[in-house]
Amino acid sequence: MIAQAKRAASPNINPWIVAFIVSIATFMEVLDVSIANVALRHIAGSMGASYDQATWILTSYLIANAVILPASAWFAQLVGRKKFYMACVTLFTVSSLLCGLSWSLGSLIFFRVLQGLGGGGLAPSEQAILADAFPPEKRGSAFAVYGFAVVVAPTIGPTLGGFITDYSTWHWIFFINLPMGLLSLFLVGTFINEGKNGEAKKRSRKTPLNFDFIGFALVALCLGALEVVLDEGQRSDWFQSDFIIFFACISGVALVFFIPWELTRRHPLVDVRLLGTRQFGMCFLMMLVTGGTLFSSIQLMPQLVQNEFGYDATLAGLSLSPGGVMTMMMMPIAGFLTDKIQPRYLIALGLIIVGSSMWTLTGLSPDLSLWYAIWTRMFTSAGLPFLFIPITAASYAGLKGTQTNQAAGLINIARNLGGSIGLAMVQTSLQQRQQFHQSRLVEHAIPSNIHFQDAIRAATQVFEKNHYTAADAAHRAYALVEQTIIKQATLLSYIDTFWILAMLCAFALPLAFALRSIPLGKSAQRR
Repeated sequence: MIAQAKRAASPNINPWIVAFIVSIATFMEVLDVSIANVALRHIAGSMGASYDQATWILTSYLIANAVILPASAWFAQLVGRKKFYMACVTLFTVSSLLCGLSWSLGSLIFFRVLQGLGGGGLAPSEQAILADAFPPEKRGSAFAVYGFAVVVAPTIGPTLGGFITDYSTWHWIFFINLPMGLLSLFLVGTFINEGKNGEAKKRSRKTPLNFDFIGFALVALCLGALEVVLDEGQRSDWFQSDFIIFFACISGVALVFFIPWELTRRHPLVDVRLLGTRQFGMCFLMMLVTGGTLFSSIQLMPQLVQNEFGYDATLAGLSLSPGGVMTMMMMPIAGFLTDKIQPRYLIALGLIIVGSSMWTLTGLSPDLSLWYAIWTRMFTSAGLPFLFIPITAASYAGLKGTQTNQAAGLINIARNLGGSIGLAMVQTSLQQRQQFHQSRLVEHAIPSNIHFQDAIRAATQVFEKNHYTAADAAHRAYALVEQTIIKQATLLSYIDTFWILAMLCAFALPLAFALRSIPLGKSAQRR
């Protein structure tokens, strides 16, 4: 196995350097998923578009990212991992420059599609390179290095995006990718070798005839339409909208045809049989949960402090930054333990930590402080490495040859799809629970309620002391009570949503123990 690892990576380069090099581009790509969130209103304003129209800047990126992932394994076999990886970095970097130079919303969306296509091919190639560059007993530590990019980047994205938006222009959230992309290209081109004896070239002469065009079309329709449903569902009132029903049907029909088609292909685009195995199937489900928890929790707290407590974009982003520091501290520990302890126990630990942090957030109060937002995020961040690293390491257990490419693509689909599902779930929960709590609170805002009368009387007196007329003071008192009800309903909806995430972690806990034991330490090395 060690000899195979040396053939797959650069035999004269320390594999830890390989891990660092391939993580640079992933950090850049994952950062771009979250950095644009806080700049949407500024982009919409500068281009004369509505906020809903500007959200297609995010949707177009996610759709393109999801569509290219299943084909990444085939392209890596066609031209070799290194060439495909460098092509993806080049496309991502060039399209980032074009995004920053965009002259209209339409041009920006088009360039974001190109950016998503380039970024979608990065992670599967990197994970496959790491899986082959390290023997099984060292993969946990290797994925810890890679995990810095995947887990930390979304955490600092809102902070960096908020700072750039507040003190510069939104164009720079794309321009900052240029030096990172050029550095990645230089390091990969200099230090990473393609493989041994031109194996990629031998495959490339055969692979084009085996490309599953129909499978690619079906998976592109399935994932692309599903991404539209998840991103636009809340704004379009879900299945009350013909638009959402149409795309949901496209996604469902494409999936129904995709599975039997892939099962009957000699050279399938996606090896769906992997999902039917106990080990990889459980890892896929666990990564769905991890992606959903990671991206939804990253969005909830900044959204809460910005919309309800008046934080600016920079301060809202800063509430997440200490969590990134905590993740960086825990990554080496989680990587070391993954090489020593069975993944199922570490995943269970991660779920307990993250679930407990979500339960802690159900104690939100109207006088929430920045410190409360910071330490609860640090609590959550402490558990994320114990999910991402063991799941990724366990997903490659027992796989051989091109299966590592297939596994890398599917695991990244699970992370992105889980993130999209999680974001859609929490936004739907926020709206529905806010409507529920507001309707219940309004039931008590009636003249016959003594507490309501006392609140109106007290508010009216305050306004009258500030030299308002009696009529104007009464009007303002009713408006103040109404605003208070809305704010209380909103806060309660966040509490309910954090409770849902805590329950999700609790329900996922039994899945962790369904994982098989994998070889560790010396036993892994012998295999």
